[in-house]
Amino acid sequence: MPIAEANAPMDAPRGLAGVIVTETELGDVRGLEGFYHYRQYSAVELATARTFEDVWYLMFHGELPDAAQLAAFTAGTAALRSLPAAVRDALPAIARASALSGPLAGLRTALSLLGATAGFRPLYDIGPDRRRADALTACAAVPTLLTALHRLGQGQQPIEPRTDLSYAANYLYMLTGREPEPHRVRAIETYLISTIDHGFNASTFTARVITSTGADLAACLVGAVGALSGPLHGGAPSRALDTLDAIGTPERIDPWIRERVLRGVRIMGFGHPVYRTEDPRSRMLRGIAEEFGGPLVEFAVQVEARVEALLAELKPGRELHTNVEFYAGVVMELCGLPREMFTPTFCAARVVGWSANILEQAEDSKIIRPAARYVGPPAPQPLPATAR
Repeated sequence: MPIAEANAPMDAPRGLAGVIVTETELGDVRGLEGFYHYRQYSAVELATARTFEDVWYLMFHGELPDAAQLAAFTAGTAALRSLPAAVRDALPAIARASALSGPLAGLRTALSLLGATAGFRPLYDIGPDRRRADALTACAAVPTLLTALHRLGQGQQPIEPRTDLSYAANYLYMLTGREPEPHRVRAIETYLISTIDHGFNASTFTARVITSTGADLAACLVGAVGALSGPLHGGAPSRALDTLDAIGTPERIDPWIRERVLRGVRIMGFGHPVYRTEDPRSRMLRGIAEEFGGPLVEFAVQVEARVEALLAELKPGRELHTNVEFYAGVVMELCGLPREMFTPTFCAARVVGWSANILEQAEDSKIIRPAARYVGPPAPQPLPATAR
């Protein structure tokens, strides 16, 4: 094939929906089946049967660890939770500057500072071992950064991480300053595992695009955090819970939902760009919520049933079900997390998936450089005379 023909622009669907842009060994989302996996294992089975550290090891190394490997990995990553002094000293100023935007906005600055302080070099210039070391440093530090920024924003002192606690338990401990109850730890750990990775979503693709330039790992993660912060991506768990608050009572469900659907207003917590059946993460988290029980859970289940029925009536032929954000918000609320920390908690999990994707993408030296179709005024136009 001639070079000109091989490089000719090709139209892609809006939003790149369904376009395969690369190959990956990290996992996949099979939307028609309602199934997704990490490496060769069901993500839901991993979430219900394994620890966060198990799955983190799997994503980085391609296999589940044995007991000795897990112990070494857990100890090694726990030792990386403490922040360099330069980063720790800067956090109060970052928290003040991001007071109106929250911890996720502050994290972008803190991650940049961490990368600079830790000497992260361009991925293009370093080998696999150094890349993995940088990724471990960043992943271990993100929960410490997020919880510190949140507490500083609340006028409280950050809590130093503990090396004797699991990833999930330490996260809750740094957030609250209290030893977390085991059932809450397990609920949050299950949620964290279930959101480590999910195909080529917007933030993961962003991380891989930046990686393809050869930039350092912190730059790749900062871009991913920015994508995750959007309400149409990771910024939705608290908004889904806000929907339950706005509805308020069972008798308001139908009129509230019907009015919004007829106006074309999106119902947060429902629908997914890939799944055409029930989101397996939502199904799993609903089960966790039901183990807690209580009025909030009962109301959420009522709302889910009525919303799906109304959407089937008003939008026939479309498969719209709850997505991960709907019951994620319920579970996090039941575990005592403040709503402003819902999306940061999502980030504390997804940073591992981003990093695994960054490590994989860094093995490919080809820069990701698509094209756009120009639709502005025809060029070139005569340049107008300069006004004197």
